[in-house]
Amino acid sequence: MRIIMPIDLVQQIDSLLPQTQCTRCGYPSCKKYSEALADNQAEINQCPPGGNEGVIALAQLLSRPVLPLNPANGTIKPRQLVEIDEDVCIGCTLCIKACPVDAIIGANKMLHTVIASECTGCDLCIPACPVDCIHFYDDPIPEWSVERRDLAKSRFDAHQNRREQEQQAREERMAQQAQLLKNLHRSKESSDNQQNLSESNKTDFIADIMARAQQNK
Repeated sequence: MRIIMPIDLVQQIDSLLPQTQCTRCGYPSCKKYSEALADNQAEINQCPPGGNEGVIALAQLLSRPVLPLNPANGTIKPRQLVEIDEDVCIGCTLCIKACPVDAIIGANKMLHTVIASECTGCDLCIPACPVDCIHFYDDPIPEWSVERRDLAKSRFDAHQNRREQEQQAREERMAQQAQLLKNLHRSKESSDNQQNLSESNKTDFIADIMARAQQNK
């Protein structure tokens, strides 16, 4: 039987993670990785942005032995951010959709730019770009402070809430369209039935006249 994970433990684990939302740990968000750790479904060495310090902090919280970072999840390297080469950008918006913290601004067929203070360096926008116009550069403030982590978490939560609301709105529109089509179909069936009834009445009326004429002969 699967044990229900304590919510407070998940929150404690999540507070130790860098909140870059890079998915290198193998989970779609830091929160999901926290849940997997609390449920003993993941190891403490799957977060490259957290570095060795993060592994040690998780080991202490969860009373697990310290492990070297799993190379399958990446390597520990100096913190980096990304920037967009505006001379190459085609304004496709794919990087905007890929960014988990809404750190890229722009519009369709217009130049995009990265808000450096809000970028987490997750690099999810790089594979999304079809023209390779997004590049790394060293973060001028290499220390990932608590304030930056909290900002990244709040922006990710806002991003997720917006996506959920958009998905709900799409589903509601689809349901409304389906109901409209169903109503139109019913209306057409009703109209066809009325037309058929009218034609049947007309045929019966003509047949009655012809029968009476035949009798009068």
